[in-house]
Amino acid sequence: MGTTQLESVPEPKYWHLKTVLSEALDSEFSVGEILPNERDLAARFGVARATLRQALEQLELEGRLQRRRGVGTTVAPPRVGVAVGTEQHVWPGTPGDDWQLADCTLAAPPAAVADVLETGRDEPVHIVRRSRMTHGQPLAAELLYIPRSSVPDLSAIDAPAPVARARAVLRELERLELEGQDRSVELGSARADDAKELDRLPGAPVLLVTTRFVAEGRTVALSLATYRADTCRLTFGDSGGVEIDHTPERRAS
Repeated sequence: MGTTQLESVPEPKYWHLKTVLSEALDSEFSVGEILPNERDLAARFGVARATLRQALEQLELEGRLQRRRGVGTTVAPPRVGVAVGTEQHVWPGTPGDDWQLADCTLAAPPAAVADVLETGRDEPVHIVRRSRMTHGQPLAAELLYIPRSSVPDLSAIDAPAPVARARAVLRELERLELEGQDRSVELGSARADDAKELDRLPGAPVLLVTTRFVAEGRTVALSLATYRADTCRLTFGDSGGVEIDHTPERRAS
């Protein structure tokens, strides 16, 4: 592995270093491989360790690297495609669903959620909590709000355990004929509870995906999912198979 010295460039040195490091990740390292220590990397590229840290932090923010306590800095796996424009409308929990059930509670939702569900702001609804993993790492956390009127026969089901009750709620929801669903996506910052569940620092960039499920001419469920922005990419359409390398080309000296 040869030595690469950085020359004078118009952009900040750490940003140019990030581009050079990104090229090295593509050509010299495999997913999960541990990078050399900071001293060796700084010596290879002829930069101060402070400059190197800035570049590594940027690559981590972009999802190219993962810093794992007790392991070191490793090459991150490819981003997971999250379909937000598919024409296929399905209930949460149907076969092929990658989400894992965590628990289910009965509580009053946030005011904005109650307004969308058209329930009273103090009226308890079923709140199903789910999570999604990729390559052994947390990818997303979801809160699914379901009014009791959407699953009126649930009381006849004996499901005292949180996960069993969550499964029962979703099973009862599937009895309705799904008429449609719509989604919106926006960039946000991880709140303290989201950050803990997603193994990120509070304030880390996240993608907030809101999904409204419609049946019987009304909103019967609302999903608020928080995705790690560094581990996923949004796809539109049914295939979602188009991928383009957006890594900037290294400028010729």
